[in-house]
Order: sequence, then structure tokens, then C-alpha cells
Amino acid sequence: MTFELQHTDPSSDARAGLITTAHGQIKTPIFMPVGTAGTVKAVHFRELKEQINAQIILGNTYHLYLRPGLDILKAAGGLHKFNGWDRPILTDSGGFQVFSLTGIRKLREEGCEFRSHIDGSKHFFSPESVMDTERIIGADIMMAFDECPPGDCDYQYAKTSLVMTHRWLDRCIKRFNETQPLYGYDQCLFPIVQGAAYKDLREESAKYIADKGADGNAIGGLAVGEPTEVMYEMIEVVNAILPKDKPRYLMGVGTPQNILEGIERGVDMFDCVMPTRNGRNAMLFTYEGTMNMRNKKWENDFTPIDPNGCDTDQLCTKAYLHHLFKAKEYLALQIASIHNLAFYLRLVTDARKHIQQGDFSTWKRGIIEQLGRRI
Repeated sequence: MTFELQHTDPSSDARAGLITTAHGQIKTPIFMPVGTAGTVKAVHFRELKEQINAQIILGNTYHLYLRPGLDILKAAGGLHKFNGWDRPILTDSGGFQVFSLTGIRKLREEGCEFRSHIDGSKHFFSPESVMDTERIIGADIMMAFDECPPGDCDYQYAKTSLVMTHRWLDRCIKRFNETQPLYGYDQCLFPIVQGAAYKDLREESAKYIADKGADGNAIGGLAVGEPTEVMYEMIEVVNAILPKDKPRYLMGVGTPQNILEGIERGVDMFDCVMPTRNGRNAMLFTYEGTMNMRNKKWENDFTPIDPNGCDTDQLCTKAYLHHLFKAKEYLALQIASIHNLAFYLRLVTDARKHIQQGDFSTWKRGIIEQLGRRI
């Protein structure tokens, strides 16, 4: 994998770049739709390509390990062959999912024992087994196995967790270097900066990760309960240390405003379930603000969902989508998911254009407030 830093905004830390992987190029800043179990919920790949313009999607190691399982994925030739997606894929390590299983997991130095959320069966993830699993999945970008501490954890917990995450990272790198890709193309490994909401721990982690010289670096453990202002401060602290010539990935973030604030602070890559999850619950994101499509106000609004949006936005009216949600039709979930993902991709594409033009900060100031208002 290579990264070319192409433009920087004169008034902020915003950057435009180009990532090149074995399955194609990614123009940054980029939003990556989440395809947890090998699919972006309610969206066909044709729509992802032609309407949403997704350049890369996510898969999740935890979920794919449980279903369909490693034997099936290996027999298929990896996730690309299994699901038919021929563009880049990034796999999360499963660390966040294991963190979410508090109460049915046991964490220790060797790794993490957990019970499947599907059938309660016992499993064990170690840094080595996760690297082997991600090799079998075959994503272009693999994430290191880490612990994601709660946003409100105390200092001692965050410190202990961080030290263990760093030891796990060393084991991930060792195993990654000892193994080869299984399907004839290169894979790369991104370490993850942790440290909760503590500035000194974030600095310590960023320095540790920067010294590894990886192809790219991630910022994890944010948007897990801490105030938004703290999240932005932690991004600034970390990005002041991470190398400028490598892509920076902010994991699991967030709203359109969060993404623009992250871009302004030098983040290149984002993912979040918000556009699809909120879409399935009738919430649409637009440049004018958010719309709840179950509200009666849309009942007789026969204008397009978004006249400047994708084909689906222009074909469907607000009244029709309102009707579909009220009638509990599955098509509502699909239309809303397509709209929201297309909007997120349009947002980062527009951000890239304004970075290239040198007026990103001015453009962002002009739209940031209205993005969060309710229509």
C-alpha cells in the first residue's frame, strides 16, 4: 500500500491524498461504509458503486469469524471472492466488538476469551489468532488487535489497558511479519492509538505507534461516551505526533459535523454505522440538516428526497419515502441507507474538492451549523 499526500489546506490541517492498494485507489479524505458481516446492510454492491461511489468498505473480523466462519472464507478465496466486492476492503480486528461484550468476556495478557452473541459458544482471540484470521479474510488493510476502554474509564484502567494494547501490537506486528498473504496480493497492517480521554496517554500511544513505521495509523477509542470537545482535543494531540506522510484513520466516527471537524484536524479516513443505522430508523442526513421521514410534515411533500443527490434521491419523493416507513416496507430501509451513504460520500468528496481549491475552512464554516439542525 502507498499513500501520496497531494494537497494541504492553507488554513487548517485538512489534507487530500491518494491511497493505492491491490484492489484499487482511494481518494482521501474518505468515508468507508460499514459492511460488518460481508454486506453493507440493505444495500447492493451495484448501488454502492454506481450511486454511493464507495471506494472502500469495511468487514469485521469478529462477525466474519463467527459467520460464515474461516473455513468458508478460505475455501472461497477470501472475502473479496466470497461477496464479489472487487474494490479495497478494510477489516476491523474485532477489538471494539469484544469491548462491547463486557460481562461475557474475560480479558488477560494472552488475549480475550468471549462467548458468541449468536449461540453462547466460547472463543478466544489473541493478537496472533486475529492476524491469522485477517489473513484468511484477505482485506487490503488489516487492523491490529486492541482493547477499546470505555470513554469514562479512570486513569489507571486506561493506563493498564494502553500498556497491554501496546504489547498486543508488538505481537500483531511479529505475527504479521511471520506470515504471508494467502491470495496473491499484498496486505498492510494499521496500529491503533488508544489512551481514552487522557492527553498524556494519547501522546504516549501516538509516539509508540508512530515509531512502528506502519503503512497507516488509526485513532481508536473515541466516540465511546466522552464529550465531543474532548474527542476533538484528542485528535489534535494524536495528529500532532503521527507521521504526516501516512494516512490517519479515525475509527467509528461519526456525524457529518464530526467528519468535517476530523478532516480539519488532519484525519484522512472515517467509518461509522450511523448513516445506515440512522437511515433504517428514518433519519436522513442532508446539507440542510436532518429529516425524520416518519414525521407527518412529509406526508404530501412530492419533491425529491434530495434534488442534488444520487439517482435514488431524485427518483423518490419525500412523501413516498414517508409512506414506505409508515407502512413498514423494507424498501424504506434501502432507500434511506442509499441516500445517507451517498450523502456521506458526497460530503467527503466535496471536502476534498475544497481542500484542493484552498478554501476548505471557509466552506466548512459556511455549512457546519446547518448540518446539525432538524428540518
